[in-house]
Formats: sequence, structure tokens, C-alpha cells
Amino acid sequence: MDFDWPEESLSLRREAVEFGRSLNAGILEDDRIGRFPVEKWQRLADWGYLGLRAPAEFGGEDIDPLTGLLVTEGLGEGCEDGGLVFSGAVQAWVLVPGLMTYGTEEQKQRYLRGLAAGSTIGALAITEPDSGSDAFAMRTRASPVDGGWSLAGRKAYITNGPEANLVICFAATGEGGALGGISVFLVETDTPGVERTPPMAKMGLRTSPLGDLVFDDAFVPERNALGQIGSGALIFNELLEWERIWATAAQIGALQRDLEQARSYAKQRKAFGAPIASHQGVANRLVDMKVRLEAGRLLVYRAAWLKAQGQSTLAESALAKLWVSESAVESSLDSIQVHGGYGYMSEAGIERRLRDAVGGRIYSGTSEMQRAIVGRSIGL
Repeated sequence: MDFDWPEESLSLRREAVEFGRSLNAGILEDDRIGRFPVEKWQRLADWGYLGLRAPAEFGGEDIDPLTGLLVTEGLGEGCEDGGLVFSGAVQAWVLVPGLMTYGTEEQKQRYLRGLAAGSTIGALAITEPDSGSDAFAMRTRASPVDGGWSLAGRKAYITNGPEANLVICFAATGEGGALGGISVFLVETDTPGVERTPPMAKMGLRTSPLGDLVFDDAFVPERNALGQIGSGALIFNELLEWERIWATAAQIGALQRDLEQARSYAKQRKAFGAPIASHQGVANRLVDMKVRLEAGRLLVYRAAWLKAQGQSTLAESALAKLWVSESAVESSLDSIQVHGGYGYMSEAGIERRLRDAVGGRIYSGTSEMQRAIVGRSIGL
């Protein structure tokens, strides 16, 4: 097993860290008011992040997935705006790969360039008010009409929803339940009958716009079906595997930043005549943060490697996402404790990191759902 990364990939990761740091101005105010920083979104696009996976012919970087993983990790380390990084990762590593894998040539020509350039903001619409973790109990329905489908229903808590121009929307089209009863559609939000609700106020990830999408007999042309009708379960698993791995890579970068900030502070801050890092209680917290980081990194890298080989990573991505999202909460709490009173202050940014980390236990499937997936993989 070779753990060496090509120098080119490591260099891009270092560039991502530095670029991420350039996005940190104004975070306190953006987080306080819950503002989606459009100008930083465009800088993400101009730097190339949103199009990392897109082919060069569509304005993308055509980067290999594993290098893209390192770049996302570096961005998560450098950029302290967890909401912006999460919104960007969803676009770059869920919507773009989904369109590349299942889209027709016409669909790619119509949408990929805009997604890579950031002029099109995309959203993945699965969750509904009455079907959270039970994703396939959805009531949103697409009924056949002349030339296409009539879409009716409501999607809830949709990342990027309030700003989205394009939605990958899952809807019931048959009576086959999860297998054969769900289909996927590309929906432009300026379509009559489509409503984007205003951004919701939330605990963390406040710069990532979150809202509902309402479909009132919105017409979706036949050409906008993504993949085969009835293939929703297959597409669901594919897209969620991408999200659970690559969005989690950004969390790995943030865990690295958590550790470095806490370690640096503990070596400088003195109590009882010595740096607090020399006290066993503080040192143990830092060691625990290191263990969580390195264990999570290995889980994410393994899942990404399998995915890059074209293998299903249902259990592996769930395992990685579960460990890292839970670790992010624990390490944020440890960092606050190491920093003491200063860590409790908003200006330190550590309490914001904790609030963002809690979201990781919910999006892309709750920790309870990840445990259920891993449990089924070992016969429970």
C-alpha cells in the first residue's frame, strides 16, 4: 500500500490552503447575519474549484478525484467559512459528477459550463418535510404530461436552495417504492410553478443558504430527466457517496486547522509558570484531536480511493462520514476547552466551528443513518 502523494497533488493542496485563507475576511459579520458571500463564491469559481471535476471542454479543470480530494481538504483547512466551503463542495463534487455520470450530451452542454463557472448555482433536492432520513418515502411526484412531466411537492432544508438556478430533484414516478418508483429531473428554478423560499436562520453553516423548494405543477421537459426513469435509487446512492466523501474531506482540513490552532495556543499560553501544553490534561486533549484527525483522514482516503476505482462505497463512505462528523464536534469542544474563556468568544471563531460541525452530523444523512448503513454491511 503506497501512501505517497504525487508532488503535483501536494502542491495543489498547499495552494488551496493559501487560497482558502484569502477568503477569511468578513467571516464574523457574514456568519452573524447569515449572508451568502456571492463575491467569494465567484472567487471560488474563478480559482477553478467549482469546475475541478468538469472536463476542460466545459471550462473545468478535469482533475482526478483523488487530487480533488486533497484540494478540498486544503480548502477546508485554509478557509474558516465552513458554510461557503460546504456549498462549494456540494456543487463541485455532487452536482458536477452527477451530471457527468448520468447526463446526456445535451444536458452537459446546457449546464456543465455554468456550474463550473459559478454563474449557475446548483442544489440537490431530496429531503422533504415528512421524509427526512426515510428519503424514499417522498411525496413529491412527477406525473407524465405531453412533452414531459408535471412536478408537484415540496423539498425541505435544501443546501443552496434559495440561490439555486438549477436543481437535481428526486420525485416519485411510479409505485415501485425505492426500487423503480423514483426518478430524477433537472429543474430550472425560473420555471413557472417553482418557488424558492427565503434562506432559513440556522445554528451553523450560516453562509451556506438553506431553504425549501416548492413545485406547483411545474413543467419539466422530457429532455430534462436525469438518467433513466425509475433509476432514482441508483443515482441517490451514487451522489450521496460523492457528497459523504468529498464534503467530509473539507472537514478533515478543518480538523487539521483545529489541532494546529489549539496546539499553538497551548504552547504559548502559560498557567502556573509553564505553557499549558505541558499539563497532562491539556496535552491529552491535543493527542485525542490528533488521533481523530489521522483516523478520519485514513477512512476518507480509503473511501475516496475505492470510489476513484469505480467501486461502490456505500458502507465505506458512511463509515468515514460518521467518524469525521462526530470527531469534528468532539475536537471543536476540546479546542474551546484548551482556549478557555477566549475560545468561548465569537471573535476566536472556535464556537462558530463547533456550530458548523454540528451540521455535519445531520447533512448527507444523520449519524444514526450512517450507523444503520454500516450495521447492515456487517450483517446487523
